[in-house]
Amino acid sequence: MIPNEETSGRKKEIEGKLKQEEEMLTFIKESLDKSDQLTNNMVSILSSFESRLMKLENSIIPVHKQTETLQRLQENVERTLSCLDHVISYYHVATETERVIREGPSGRLEEYLSCIAKIQKAVEYFQDNNPDSPELNTVKSLFERGKESLDAEFRNLLQRHSKPVPPILILDLIGTDEEIEGQEEGILEHLPEGILQDIIRISQWLIEYGRNQDFMNVYYQIRSSQLDRSIKGLKEHFRKNSATPGVPYSPIVPNKKKDTPTKKPAKRPVFIPGHEQDSRSRHHGETMGEKHGTPLGKEDVLDFEIDTYMYCISAFVRLAQSEYQLLMDIIPEHHQKKTFDSLIQETLDNLMLEGENIVLAAKKANSRHDFTSVLSIFPILRHLKLLKPEFDKVLQGTAASTKNKLPNLINSIETTGAKALEDFADSIKNDPDKENSMSKDGTVHELTSNAILFLQQLLEFQETAGAMLASQESSSTASSYSTEFSRRLLSTYICKVLGNLQLKLLSKSKMYEDLALGAIFLHNNYNYILKSLEKSELMQLVSVTQKNPDSLYQEHIEQQIQTYQRSWLKVIDYVSDKNMPALQGAKLKDKERQIIKERFKGFNEGLEEICKIQKSWAIPDKRQRERIRQAQKTIVQEVYGAFLHKYGTGVSFTKNPDKYIKYSVEHVGDMIERLFDTSA
Repeated sequence: MIPNEETSGRKKEIEGKLKQEEEMLTFIKESLDKSDQLTNNMVSILSSFESRLMKLENSIIPVHKQTETLQRLQENVERTLSCLDHVISYYHVATETERVIREGPSGRLEEYLSCIAKIQKAVEYFQDNNPDSPELNTVKSLFERGKESLDAEFRNLLQRHSKPVPPILILDLIGTDEEIEGQEEGILEHLPEGILQDIIRISQWLIEYGRNQDFMNVYYQIRSSQLDRSIKGLKEHFRKNSATPGVPYSPIVPNKKKDTPTKKPAKRPVFIPGHEQDSRSRHHGETMGEKHGTPLGKEDVLDFEIDTYMYCISAFVRLAQSEYQLLMDIIPEHHQKKTFDSLIQETLDNLMLEGENIVLAAKKANSRHDFTSVLSIFPILRHLKLLKPEFDKVLQGTAASTKNKLPNLINSIETTGAKALEDFADSIKNDPDKENSMSKDGTVHELTSNAILFLQQLLEFQETAGAMLASQESSSTASSYSTEFSRRLLSTYICKVLGNLQLKLLSKSKMYEDLALGAIFLHNNYNYILKSLEKSELMQLVSVTQKNPDSLYQEHIEQQIQTYQRSWLKVIDYVSDKNMPALQGAKLKDKERQIIKERFKGFNEGLEEICKIQKSWAIPDKRQRERIRQAQKTIVQEVYGAFLHKYGTGVSFTKNPDKYIKYSVEHVGDMIERLFDTSA
């Protein structure tokens, strides 16, 4: 029983589950049917929507195409109208701009250039689209008028505002380069800034659109004139103030002075440091005005001309540098060097001509043996050579003929100076022996003093003179001479001059009939030469090529002293023991008494005569004069004292001793002390 009940329960359970599954399947079937129904409904709706969209598209697309066509037509119309307005504007350009072009660009440059640009575009339009149009001729004519007005405005602005640089500013500019440290370099404002910008603007337009280079010629002509006027104004400033106290001078340039070995320092400008130094005042106030109102002498006039020329050369370099800076802003780069070359040409030619005139004057001075005047070219040469590096830098890129002008002038000065030096040496050797040129007292000859003075003046220009001599050397050594080489050449030259002088003095000494006076003459001249060499740098220069020149001259001096002392031998012989008889006792024979009388008489007469003659002779050197007197005094007193003691007081040779013994030893010394002294 129990198993059947379990089977029946399981059967019921299975039947329940089957019933549930049937119900679930029924539900699923019903859901699927509903889903199919909904899907069919959606498909129906979408199909209807698609149909409607196709109908709408078919109706809108033609409208859209019509709208696009209308918009394109509108744009074309607007573009056509704009082009018409643009083209029509070209026909109105002449009318719109004619008044501005007629009135010119003065005071309204930008507006004027804007009008010119409109006219230019109109010309280009008519040339491209309607070359036969009368309007083309109209705008072309207007454009040419506008270009001419710009040319004229360029000229007018440049002429109206270009002024010569005042002399004081030039001196400031010169002084700034050398002497002002820690300050900005002096810059000149040739044109007001606003005017300069207008000129630059016009030049740029003329370069780009004007197709005309005439303005460059106008530029260099106007600026060249101002450069020349600036240099002439500087010269005039110097001329007016050459003899005026309290001359205005550049306050920026300090006053510096340096000692020189010469008697009169040369006042020269030098603007490059580190080289031979000039002895001069640094500004024109001292250089030109220190005469304080006194008339200028010949030498002062020469100094004035040399100073002025060197200042002008330095001014030219500074002004040329400044002009080139100005030109770089206005003239196109590929025309700058040529324009600058033309700009400086007139002023440079004038300065070179002035330099050649100075050289010509030096040649004339040399031909008449005015060698002191020839020395005027030495400071110029030194100044030009010191300035040459800057000169070459400024003229870099100019024509070869322009760049060679300064070197040619330097060569000309060097040749003239070297010839003058050689002519001076020859003039010493060939100086005529004239009796009327010889002093009666045997003092220093004018030839000696002039020669030494010339050599002393030459000391101030050692490097310059050495370079002059080296420039005439043809050897390979001279082609690249050094400072030491030029110094040796100068030393050789000075030795040559001194050698010629010594030979000529020997020749002149023979003009004296009295050999003793000739010896005094040579002594004085040799001593003067020696002292002059020792007081200056000449001794060091001579020593470069000659050993112990001071000892050599000292030997010459001693030789002449000895020659002079021989003039006393005749007087001394009277009171020497030579040929005197041997005395036998206190009583003298008549012959012995007579010999003693003649000896005293001869000594007295000889002493009086030689003292009378030599009293008028001169030994300017006080030290040498005393030395020669004392030496001669010692010799004579010693011999005379011994003779007097032996024959004057030791024996009785006369009843009237005062007649023969006229002078005591002290008196003889006093007489010798008065030699070479006309006032005694």
